[in-house]
Amino acid sequence: MALSSKYNPREVEDKWYQQWLDKKFFHSEPYPDKEAYTIVIPPPNVTGVLHMGHMLNNTIQDVLIRKARMERKAACWVPGYDHASIATEAKVVAMLKERGINKYDLSREEFLEHAWEWKEKYGGIILEQLKKLGASCDWDRTRFTMEGHMTESVIKVFVDLYNKGHIYRGYRMINWDPQAKTSLSDEEVLYKEVQSKLYYVNYPIEGEDGHVTIATTRPETILGDTAVCVNPNDERYQHLRGKRVRVPLIDRSIPIIEDEYVTMEFGTGCLKVTPAHDVNDYELGKKHDLETVDVIADDGTMSQAAQLYVGEDRFVVRKKIGKQLEAEGFIHKIEDYQNKVGYSERTSAVIEPKLSVQWFVRMDELVKPALENVLNDNVQFYPAKFKNMYRTWMENIQNWNISRQLWWGQRIPAYYLPDGEIVVAETAEEALKLAQEKSGNTSLAMDDLKQDEDVLDTWFSSGLWPITVFDGIRNPNNEEIKFYYPTNVLVTAPEIIFFWVARMILYGYEYRQEKPFHDVYFTGIVRDQQRRKMSKSLGNSPDPLKLIEEYGADGVRTGMLFSSPAGNDLLFDIKLCEQGRNFANKIWNAFRLVKSWQVDEQKKDQTNATAIAWFEASFNQSLVELKDHFAKYRMSDALQTVYKLTWTDFCSWYLEMVKPAYGEAVDAMTYEATIGYFEKLVKVLHPFMPFITEELWHQLADRDEDDYVIVAEWPQADKQKDRRQTDKVLLQGGAAVFEVVGNIRNTRNTRKIAQKEALSLFIKTDTSEVYQQFDSTIRKLANLSSIEFVNDKVEGADSFLVTTAMGQPDTFFIPLGDAIDIDAEIDKLEKDLEYQLGFKASVDKKLGNARFVENAPQSVVDAERKKQADAEARIQAIREQLKSLRGES
Repeated sequence: MALSSKYNPREVEDKWYQQWLDKKFFHSEPYPDKEAYTIVIPPPNVTGVLHMGHMLNNTIQDVLIRKARMERKAACWVPGYDHASIATEAKVVAMLKERGINKYDLSREEFLEHAWEWKEKYGGIILEQLKKLGASCDWDRTRFTMEGHMTESVIKVFVDLYNKGHIYRGYRMINWDPQAKTSLSDEEVLYKEVQSKLYYVNYPIEGEDGHVTIATTRPETILGDTAVCVNPNDERYQHLRGKRVRVPLIDRSIPIIEDEYVTMEFGTGCLKVTPAHDVNDYELGKKHDLETVDVIADDGTMSQAAQLYVGEDRFVVRKKIGKQLEAEGFIHKIEDYQNKVGYSERTSAVIEPKLSVQWFVRMDELVKPALENVLNDNVQFYPAKFKNMYRTWMENIQNWNISRQLWWGQRIPAYYLPDGEIVVAETAEEALKLAQEKSGNTSLAMDDLKQDEDVLDTWFSSGLWPITVFDGIRNPNNEEIKFYYPTNVLVTAPEIIFFWVARMILYGYEYRQEKPFHDVYFTGIVRDQQRRKMSKSLGNSPDPLKLIEEYGADGVRTGMLFSSPAGNDLLFDIKLCEQGRNFANKIWNAFRLVKSWQVDEQKKDQTNATAIAWFEASFNQSLVELKDHFAKYRMSDALQTVYKLTWTDFCSWYLEMVKPAYGEAVDAMTYEATIGYFEKLVKVLHPFMPFITEELWHQLADRDEDDYVIVAEWPQADKQKDRRQTDKVLLQGGAAVFEVVGNIRNTRNTRKIAQKEALSLFIKTDTSEVYQQFDSTIRKLANLSSIEFVNDKVEGADSFLVTTAMGQPDTFFIPLGDAIDIDAEIDKLEKDLEYQLGFKASVDKKLGNARFVENAPQSVVDAERKKQADAEARIQAIREQLKSLRGES
């Protein structure tokens, strides 16, 4: 069969993915004789579509799960998606608006019918898109956080936490999203630095001339002021003790109170107190028994209580009231001011602090095991730097507001009796029974109970994800939860460490007395070359599916991983995908080369034995490196190891070492070894590049019906001690030989000597064994007619040095006869000497820096010392060459 000169992903990707599905290779069941390896997908929003962050996150998960599958583990990657209460309800409301329907003209049941209709039509698109990436999820296990048994589990947990005293209903200051018209948890508020105006407003002192000046960035809240507060130690305001002021524009009389909470140095040292619209003011209001006046309605407009500008948007009013205050003489001055403003993580609306009755989880006791088991590395974070962030947040955690004023989501299972009493139960029937017992009224009927209108925060349910996907709440001893839990690794983004990661750890210890996962691998954020986070609004994010179409899934996967160290942001460049595509083509062309060889079964040729042994050593070394990289989740390093092994060691060196001369056949031993190595390479490449490797696996040999690389066994390194020593010698020798060949090729280029012209090589060395072992390799790759060992320099020859692992540099001479231009050669060597002296000076300076030597990794310091030694040897050799050319003794 003729092979295309370029690898065409479109011809193979859908074919192999469908075959993997048909063969059920992704599916997993509890298997007592196997070690479980479990990953649960961070469930994307049901509203979501694939973006670059998903691409990175899911590529990493797929690499890990494919490797585990090849290691003969019971690899289970559970997919699914989240109901995303706020985002989904917004989508459904928008859809209804397009149909001319107002949400509030519908009953709750009617609205939910539309919501489920939307979910069935548009929900889960992202999971289908992930298949194009090659994601090998167990699709039979796909879960949705609002499906029947998942919701049942969430309700069961709410009731249990309520009965344990961890959940309560209370009236307190919360974060209000005026666009979504719902409360938010503290973690759902993003704070941004914004340029504002600081208004200095004069409040007239009641009953006398004079005023106090108060600075505020929110003049619209003046209408809700119920006190002015000063620090009791502030001598400037001692004369105001016991007095009152009048609120500008509405002339409300409010007291002047004293509290050390007020910072004397900020602004004027005088604080307006608006208990309904600031969390700190609310605490002051409770402490001093102040009136609470809520002047901003749920939709962000001014309420009736404001008296002025009723029904107008708060930000429009901010400008209007500023002008009115100025016009009526209440403004002392206005300054530009930069401050932090909270925005809704979901809708990007500016958050309004608001007093409200909500449901909360008491976090003080629940977080203790979740904190302890991260700090003691029972749950390990990669990179570990995120432990400090986690600890700081957990040690200062606030009670969690879990109620949302929405209809899409798990409805809070709290029921109100006619007298206002509350019962909490998993079902309405159980609630009625409890209500009858609590009230002593057995005639209470279902119609007498009213269920809470609110739904639970989506994170309340997704926090249970590693447990509920295996039905571990309803059936805590079922075989699946016992086999697959705790999961092995969670791959996620650091921005949801508090939203989600902390919640899962908390729930794990509360309901399984066990961690939910062993490791957490935090990916970085995908950014553009200007370090901006990729987003649709900025227009700087490519369409992932178009990338796959252009560069192939394997090209995009490797492109994403080429520069994605844990926890550090990835600066995405389209050239990374080009590099990935080029890598696929390199592998494909190597395969075409090998398949083009004619094999002579009778030919007996041992000249390739060293090359074969060398690549075996290189492969063993790479396996050891890979094991270490995977164990530490150094995914980019793992890919680089495989990349170098494939591109440099196999394609650039090994194939050149063993390929037959033009028109000649290769011996069977070399061919079989090469095909064997190709199969091993395909195996270690597979987790990163699943499609091209499956295609090559089937092209390399005739396969049995179920013989696929996706389920082939991961190669193991030879651990025998004598083998390791042999490998070390081979690798050191190979490194020296390749440097020799590179130098000879450079000489050809410099001297413009054709490759077909054979050269002679003379070697001055104390250890000739290395070069004798690789004799045929050096001759072949450098096209040498002879190799001789000498005890002294060769006059009139080009020379270069190569330092082997044995220590002293060896000198190599290439006689060129009359080809040498003495003056030009001296000029070239003098320039080289100047460069080497400068280079050595920079290395000396670095090594002379005690802080560098003490703090840099040992491997980095060792590398610098090797550079220093190589430069010294090179300088010595150049000076010897210059003496020779100048005829000096």
